Amino acid sequence: MSLFNPRWLRNFIRRHTNQIPEQRAHVWKQRLSIFYMLTAWNAFGFVLYQVYQGNADWARKYKSEEELSLSPAQQWARTLGIKDAKVIQVSGLQVTNYDIHNEFDEASEAIQE
Repeated sequence: MSLFNPRWLRNFIRRHTNQIPEQRAHVWKQRLSIFYMLTAWNAFGFVLYQVYQGNADWARKYKSEEELSLSPAQQWARTLGIKDAKVIQVSGLQVTNYDIHNEFDEASEAIQE
């Protein structure tokens, strides 16, 4: 598990870089914190604005009616190029099974390969 321990990365960085004075590091940490706060606040405001404008589900603008009528499992099976798939849907204690049969033309199969 030493690969997932970040100590080796820390040692590598410390070996190959020069030390930064503590005061300078603190100033840059504050600047980056303020930049992150402003960016996050603007992104949050943009999302609220889009919801207010009625664009909460922005992906619907880029999908056809045929794609919107498919379930997410059918959309993923089509995206991954799976012709026959068995879907097991679990909702609470209820389990539902169904099969998906996609038909692809030869042009789309050639693109995926």
